[in-house]
Amino acid sequence: MIRKELFELLFEAASIQRWNDHIRPEHFTELDKQAHKMVYAYVLARIEETDRGAVIDWPRLVEGGLFEFLHRIVLTDIKPPVYYRLMAEKGDQLNQWVLEKLEDKVTDLRVDLPAKMKQYFSTMEHANLEKRILRAAHYLATNWEFKIIYRLNEGLFGLEETSKTIADQIEEHYDLAGVQKLALGKKTSNFLDLVGQLRFQQRWAQSPRVPKTSVMGHMLIVAMMSYLCSLELNACPKRIYNNYFAALFHDLPEVLTRDIVSPVKRSVAGIDEIIKDIEHRQLEERIFPLLPVAWHEELKYFTTNEFDSKIVEGKTIKTVSSDDINKHYNHDCFSPLDGEIIKACDRLAAYIETFLSISHGIKSYHLMEGNRHLYSLYSSKVIAGINFGQLFSYFKIQ
Repeated sequence: MIRKELFELLFEAASIQRWNDHIRPEHFTELDKQAHKMVYAYVLARIEETDRGAVIDWPRLVEGGLFEFLHRIVLTDIKPPVYYRLMAEKGDQLNQWVLEKLEDKVTDLRVDLPAKMKQYFSTMEHANLEKRILRAAHYLATNWEFKIIYRLNEGLFGLEETSKTIADQIEEHYDLAGVQKLALGKKTSNFLDLVGQLRFQQRWAQSPRVPKTSVMGHMLIVAMMSYLCSLELNACPKRIYNNYFAALFHDLPEVLTRDIVSPVKRSVAGIDEIIKDIEHRQLEERIFPLLPVAWHEELKYFTTNEFDSKIVEGKTIKTVSSDDINKHYNHDCFSPLDGEIIKACDRLAAYIETFLSISHGIKSYHLMEGNRHLYSLYSSKVIAGINFGQLFSYFKIQ
């Protein structure tokens, strides 16, 4: 079973400020950077598949993203030049120390994550292509931030050196087709720029909250939770892929509509359906044209009725339950997607957001009511064998 300590660790990234020795936007956090990185990783990996015919081990890419995320949280805010010097000179010892810090938080899962993490960090040739994609995504997401930082800090000592270092690292990954394509600054680059705006959209905008989280960061939290649940279900590789990336993109329309809070959606009968229709049209008109046509069907599968569990049989998408997927469809050929689990993880992430803020002493009406309502929905719910009641009980306000 997933431990409370692991969920708490995921949210620590929301409190780690980036570029905190520069003039910067108010809320540049490690959580948002890691979320943006994984969107870059998806784009780079898909381009390698479609343009080069590369075979991507998607579960390894997803787990590598999680492992690097956890690694970064443990090492917190070490400046990049110092971090890379330490890794170059004491990388094995540093990795071992990080693994020891994480081990008690990632035990008790169906999969032996500590062993997988040790292999990932200690075996150079393990998941080599996936590691290169993640490294390239890391530098591209950093560069996206830096272009904003640069404008605010022009003339600051050391800024040009930082600019050169980032550019050099991106150039080191020019063998990847996606890095070459994004360097052109055309439509796919515009998609990543548009998605980046979700870093500036705050969750629970009607209430003060600590720590603040953005829509972008929330999407990654839900994706990682969905991945961990998929491991508990012994999900097939395609199910892991679908659950992670459908969760990562589940709030994508909000880059165009902004975050419409649940009380508004519940306020008038039928308004939720109207909002869904607007979101669907916005995706078709504004977002899908920025991406290769070959990807459109997959993204529609992820974002249309995103909280329905479904499979593909023949060429037909069928709505089923996640229990049915466990029993009959947990095979790549059905392209299973657990919308029910993504929805539960979405609600769990929101519930933990209320818990953390209330625990810090901020008890607005919106947070208290949201906390009560979410707990009432999931306090006894089990989905496909995942006991969400137990996961919610970890964070019950006493």
